Amino acid sequence: MSLINQIYYDRKNKEVRKCPFDIFVNQSGYFPKSVKRAVMPFPCDTFEVRDETGKVRFTGSAVHKGNDPLSGDDVYTADFSEFTEKGKYRVVCGEKTSPLFEIEERVYDKLFSDLVKAFYSLRCGCGRDEKYAGPFKHGKCHTTPALLWEDRSVSLDVTGGWHDAGDYGRYVTAGACAAAHLLYAYKLFPRVFEGRGFGIPETGLPDMLAEIRVELMWLLKMQREDGAAYHKATTARHAPFVMPEEDREQLYVLPISSMASADLCAVCALGARVYKEYDEEFSAKLKSAAEKACNWLINNPGFIGFENPEGCGTGGYYERDDLSNRFWAYSEMYALTGDEKYHARMKASLKDNFPLAAMGYAEIGGLGTLAYLTSDIKRDPEVEKRLADAIHGEAERLSALSEKYGYGAAMDERSFHWGSNMAIAIHAMIMAASDLLTGENRYMKSIQAQLDYIMGTNPTGFSYVTGNGEFRTENPHLRPAFADGVDECIPGFVAGGPNSGLNDPVAKIIIPENTPPMKCYADDVACFSLNEITIYWNSPVVFMLAYILDKTEN
Repeated sequence: MSLINQIYYDRKNKEVRKCPFDIFVNQSGYFPKSVKRAVMPFPCDTFEVRDETGKVRFTGSAVHKGNDPLSGDDVYTADFSEFTEKGKYRVVCGEKTSPLFEIEERVYDKLFSDLVKAFYSLRCGCGRDEKYAGPFKHGKCHTTPALLWEDRSVSLDVTGGWHDAGDYGRYVTAGACAAAHLLYAYKLFPRVFEGRGFGIPETGLPDMLAEIRVELMWLLKMQREDGAAYHKATTARHAPFVMPEEDREQLYVLPISSMASADLCAVCALGARVYKEYDEEFSAKLKSAAEKACNWLINNPGFIGFENPEGCGTGGYYERDDLSNRFWAYSEMYALTGDEKYHARMKASLKDNFPLAAMGYAEIGGLGTLAYLTSDIKRDPEVEKRLADAIHGEAERLSALSEKYGYGAAMDERSFHWGSNMAIAIHAMIMAASDLLTGENRYMKSIQAQLDYIMGTNPTGFSYVTGNGEFRTENPHLRPAFADGVDECIPGFVAGGPNSGLNDPVAKIIIPENTPPMKCYADDVACFSLNEITIYWNSPVVFMLAYILDKTEN
């Protein structure tokens, strides 16, 4: 019996983990001069901030925010922004209290380090040494040659990269998206990464770039000689809940797709720009791969989607079209080369209908917009305005949502799908992009609210990042976290979060019918539609936090 089925049948008489606290805060804490807000789903007139000894250090009046339809709560908020004294505290109202949090200038150092090092924890093709991984070490995995699904006589070396999610698959579109989020975080906020090590083995590059290079090297292996990119490298079925080195089934490389080819083109072009200052040889290799992929896209203008062939049951990463992918590719190629032929193709692709601000793996046009608007290239004024308007318009809409609802999430009811915490972070990225383009800090309060939400200012009370917060996600749908025999969870992984679709059998049992969208969550290893992790859920949170650090530190 599979783990999922076993838990499914055992689940009916077991309780879901519930938060022992009644007041919700960012459990990592706050900068001394940042906005600080707690949320109470109960009537509260006045509140106190108490230190670890129980001494009252600040008193304030709560504000009745009103009914919050996303959570079903009648919400009161406590703003203690004017309290700036460093230390560890709890917010208290009557007999009810919050988790412990800290006010400190380096308050997010551990969180930021854990979020980035999570990518090291997902490396494929190598072991993780105790020196760098501590108790979460494991042996080498997935080092055998892969067979081409369409022709089993062809053997390919596709070792390396990052395991994508709770399983051990590796997917080009998802990997390109995650790497791009991280590359843009580094490119746009370089001082945040200066002098910051993340405890990984490599030397010779800043740690962040050394880690991203691991994924880019794997992406290069996934490119066919003619420039097209294979869609994924996986076994035929997801592995059971075993350690990665114990997954010894045959690896396969699955057919090409135009989305994968475009995303590989785009991220290699972006990487070529970023790495040029640090490693000219690697930059040139990335540029060559991007050019090959772009030539293939030009010569193959039709959509080549992907569906799992018969006999394969791993992640599909299906997309309805490749419009935003191609736009991103042409935009990155123009940003890299300044060649008008790519500019023309980018502008021509704008005739199609796709979101120009979206920055997730399926709709990724916002990264093309970011490439065009933040690069030192000649811009078409009309195109520039159209793209900037798309970013600013979406940022304004999202900020209004954040202000409207009690928990500060820039979300509506439709946003609570599989991976809603990714949506939260992507929305913060869009608001950050708007601020970057204007040079203002108009949306800083809303961006901070998205981080607060992920770190515990939400109606479940969970910090959705493993290893961070007094009450946090501890049982993600992640094979090595389940199989490693270590009670503590590997730190730094962002859980998928509330999903009103309840797209797995265990979630349908343990989440009551008609639960409000923001409460459709359970910290249960079997709830893959609520509690899985992925590289492209971590990456936008890294970007969001890098922006906050850049604007706040120094």
